[in-house]
Order: sequence, then structure tokens, then C-alpha cells
Amino acid sequence: METKEAQALLEGQAEIWQHLFGFADSMALKCAVELRIADIINSHGGPITLCQIAVGIVNSPSLDIPYLARIMRSLVRKKILTAHNPSDGGDTLYGLTPASKWLLHDAELSLVPMVLMENHPWQLAPWHYLSQCIFNDAMACSAKIVMGVVLEEYKNGFDCLGSLVDVGGGTGGMIAEIVKAHPHIKGTNFDLPHVVATAPIRKGVSHVGGNMFESIPTADAIFMKWVLHDWSDEHCIKILKNCRKAISEKIGKVIIVDIILEKDNNDLFDETRMVFDLLMMAHTSGGKERTELEWKKLLEEGGFPYYKIIKIPTIPSIIEAYPM
Repeated sequence: METKEAQALLEGQAEIWQHLFGFADSMALKCAVELRIADIINSHGGPITLCQIAVGIVNSPSLDIPYLARIMRSLVRKKILTAHNPSDGGDTLYGLTPASKWLLHDAELSLVPMVLMENHPWQLAPWHYLSQCIFNDAMACSAKIVMGVVLEEYKNGFDCLGSLVDVGGGTGGMIAEIVKAHPHIKGTNFDLPHVVATAPIRKGVSHVGGNMFESIPTADAIFMKWVLHDWSDEHCIKILKNCRKAISEKIGKVIIVDIILEKDNNDLFDETRMVFDLLMMAHTSGGKERTELEWKKLLEEGGFPYYKIIKIPTIPSIIEAYPM
């Protein structure tokens, strides 16, 4: 009975996440309309490559192809477009679906005007006054849900640690929960000076202000939850190299809690992971969600050639990375 109830709660959580970020799907749809992606594909009379689509987008001399690929991935996931990988190993071909045929600008029957109107800023503005949302409360809410799963699924991973630094730990809530569950650990909350200045006193936790791009306090292990997805590969490699300097080569490790994108996987949180990637594209300069292959490359260049992925029943996974 407990297993059924737990599964039902998990499914409910996944459904709320999808509703919560539904606006990102609408923005991706608006983007497709404004770039005339359906029109470009239609003008070729059949499926075409990403490069052909990029060539057809006018008034975008500095078009970012990787960003376009991420938009396309979202549209395919939502069945707005199709994606087919040729047997000869050529580039992915993108085609129209019955849904995307309603996004043709010059079609006799088209929903283009509705898509543009309903996603226009003046149309969306009134919704922002329905309720007030405080950033720190929102971050604490998601952290509490994810950390509960991490502590349950990774409890043995903390057992051998004497010290742990939470990089980008905000006001120290996450490291405090880890230390509470594993009181033998000396916890350090590390964030920008103005952030830790507002942090409350937490048992077993010391607050240290600094810059992760310059140096990170030494410890047996480094913990980072939803930090690296905010940054470009170049920035992430710099952070990881500083993590490498902060831990022991023989027993040290980095514990990363972040999203891993998987192709054609259909677990409860896949839709939400895809939306998170769109959010990173919109809200950061170079941040993104990554596939396992992208994580592997990042870790190797950052000084962590060995890693293990631990899948947990929530949006992110745990990546345990070692220097040797």
C-alpha cells in the first residue's frame, strides 16, 4: 500500500512540475512561430536538417545553432515537429506534424495570430498580479523536496566524509540538513559574501564567503546542487578545477546534484527536465542542462576522469566524480 501511495505522490509531483513550467512550452512555441520554422520546413517540401533551417531564418545574422537545436529538441518532445536520424548516419532531419501545420503563416487556416497574441507581454502581464512569489522561498521549497530524496538515496555516500563544503549553498539550508543527518561531518556553506552575510547560525555549519571561480575551501568532498547548470562549459570547467584543488587526490570526491538529459527516456520527470533546459537558455548566459556524454566531457576537462551516476526518484540525478 505504501509503495502505491509513494508512486502516486511521485506522479502527482511530476504533474505539478509540468504545469508549473508550462509557460516555457508556450514560449518555445512562440519562438518557433517568430522564426517561421514550420514555414521553412514546408517550403522544402519535406524534412530538412538543422543547418538548412538556420539558413532559412532571415534577419538573424548571429544565430546560435546550439540554442536553436535545444528549441528544436523541445518542439520534437512536444510532438510539434518530428525528428528522424538517417540510417547512413547523416544529420537529423526535422519534419512537420499535423500540429505544426497550424503554425504556417500563409495557410488559409492558421493559429499563428493566436499564438503571437496569447504570448504577447501585454496579454501575460495581468497574470503576474494574481499572487506574489518570493525567490528565496521558491528556492528553499524545491531544495527541500530534492534534498529529502538525496538524503534517503545517497545516505551511504556521506558516511565516510569528515568534512563537506556546499558550493553555492545560499544561506546554508542544504548543508545543515546533511550535517543533521550525519552529525560527524564538519559542514561548510560557501557562497558569495553578501549571501552568507544573511545566513542564520546553523548547528555544525560554518559560513564562508568567497568566489568559486577563484578558490574553494578544502574538504574531504565538495557538494553542488543545481549550480553547474547555471554556467557555460568554460565556467564549469573552471569551477571543477577549483574543486579538484580543494580535495584530496586519493579520497576526495565531488557530489553533483544536477539534471541529466536522456534521449527517448520516458520517466515521470523527463518533460520537466526538458523545460529546465529552456529556462537555462532564457535566464542564464551559457547555462544548460546536459546529457551524460556532455557531463563526461565536462568532468574530464575539469580533472575528474572517473564518475558514477546515481539515479534518484526526482528531477536531478547524483553524479559522484573522482580525480582518480
